[in-house]
Amino acid sequence: MTTKAELVTAISEKTGLSKVQAKDALEAFVDAVTESLKGGAEVRLVGFGSFVPVSRKAGLARNPRTGETVKRAASKTARFRVGEGLKSALN
Repeated sequence: MTTKAELVTAISEKTGLSKVQAKDALEAFVDAVTESLKGGAEVRLVGFGSFVPVSRKAGLARNPRTGETVKRAASKTARFRVGEGLKSALN
């Protein structure tokens, strides 16, 4: 697992930015992606992948401990679709 601090260090080393500047850049990126997804827009990074907003309908779920059926409220979430560049780098 890579932590936010490790990402900041890697960005700093690769770009020559200070750690404070790298942290600000990473936070700006996360904020921009979050705002786009909240607005219902997909964020596409060609060669890397896409962050896609998804709406889940209300429905029934099962409590795994008790087996009891419970109502699940509608919610919004995000999914990540891997791009070709990242997929080929991993394989």
